Amino acid sequence: MNKSTKNTLKYISQAAVIAALYVALSYMVFPLASGAIQFRISEALCILAVFTPAAIPGMAIGCFLFNLISGCVIYDVIFGSLATLVGVLFTRVLKKLPLIAPAPYVLANIVTVPLVLQFAYGLEDRLAWLFLTVGIGEILSAWVCGIMLWFAVRKTKIFR
Repeated sequence: MNKSTKNTLKYISQAAVIAALYVALSYMVFPLASGAIQFRISEALCILAVFTPAAIPGMAIGCFLFNLISGCVIYDVIFGSLATLVGVLFTRVLKKLPLIAPAPYVLANIVTVPLVLQFAYGLEDRLAWLFLTVGIGEILSAWVCGIMLWFAVRKTKIFR
């Protein structure tokens, strides 16, 4: 097997594992993974973009699959997945600054998810409240738990 094929297989495998982990972790906390107050522990996986570009499709596909199979409306499936894709792309851009790398991911979701909740699901909560509740959930799950994951993974050879 040549090196290019080996690298492609490694990339696809990493992306697939990250997508599967996203779905599985989201289901673990299913009651908290949707709605005005959200905490998806799977969002911590965004920090993996610091280690591998495979986290970009892995996170986007994982979010898409979870939203699709958990009964989300099509606008949530589309725009939630796009927010994840944009956020994790910019997390990858900040890979040399891992402690602030989750910031664009958090921001993309803070901006997108409340709008989806209000317009796609008809939540009558004030938009400011939704920004706050989704923001707290994103900061805790993507940033705090993400940095904890970064500390756990950074010295391993798992992504080399």
